[in-house]
Amino acid sequence: MANQHHIKLRKPVRWHIGVFLAPAAGVYTTVMVVPLIVTLVQAFYGADGDRSAFVGVANFLRLFSDSHWSDGFWRALGNNTWFFIIHMLVQNPVGVALAALLSQRTLAFRSVYRTAIFVPTILSFVIVGFVWKLILSPLWGVTPTVLGSVGLDWMFGPWLGMEGSALTTLGLISVWQFVGIPMMLIYAALLSIPGEVLDAAECDGITGMAQFWKIQLPLVLPSIGMISILTFVGNFNAFDLVYVTQGAVAGPNGATDLLGTYLYRTFFGFQMQQGDPNMGSTVASVMLLILLAVVCAYLWLVQSKLRRYQF
Repeated sequence: MANQHHIKLRKPVRWHIGVFLAPAAGVYTTVMVVPLIVTLVQAFYGADGDRSAFVGVANFLRLFSDSHWSDGFWRALGNNTWFFIIHMLVQNPVGVALAALLSQRTLAFRSVYRTAIFVPTILSFVIVGFVWKLILSPLWGVTPTVLGSVGLDWMFGPWLGMEGSALTTLGLISVWQFVGIPMMLIYAALLSIPGEVLDAAECDGITGMAQFWKIQLPLVLPSIGMISILTFVGNFNAFDLVYVTQGAVAGPNGATDLLGTYLYRTFFGFQMQQGDPNMGSTVASVMLLILLAVVCAYLWLVQSKLRRYQF
């Protein structure tokens, strides 16, 4: 009887879970995990004639101390930081404002506005870059005509061709394309707030923008924090838009060079310069360490404090 009772209590082996997960796990391991490990290992090797030799952290020292590598790396890191700041100061606040506006029950055609704002997010980088190059072109673009029609033609300039404005212009183009993501995430978070909370606030006389600032915004802070870290990760992996609009050399004069384009040139080479896979792997490893450090710091210092606002 004891054995029979033991058999009845034994939980069935759910082997089908492994079967269903195996294809996805295999593909993810092949295209993500294995290349990541190979890249990290390759960063500790260097060319020794026709073969590779273990050099330890020599590649990292070259990247940070040798002016041939360090000048481009620090410039790309600074540009990436400014690129991220543009998104944090423009994209995320605008996304939150749009979500708050679209969550108003009295607003007509809300679904139309949501779709129109989110559509650029699903467009290809090639399409976005090519279209905006046409729009901003001083020769055949529509921007000079539009500004001239309202008496602001003096403001126009070849923004993508000037060192001082090219990176900011690309950042604002990226904001235009991706502002729909924070908008939809915050909009979903606002919809998840129980109606009883909002009804109680209305009974206390808290309505309109006061209700948003005092009730809704504190409750969606965890979502805003997660959007911020996703923005950081996305911006520090940015490559496509710069490559499409400014090319691999990230013109003009390297003013739009990001870590992604710097990694591309270092690994594959450009024009007459031969690529160095080992130094390219070193740049990629440093990018990974930066992302890990910021994400871990966020999870440890910020996210744990924001949980108190969650239902």
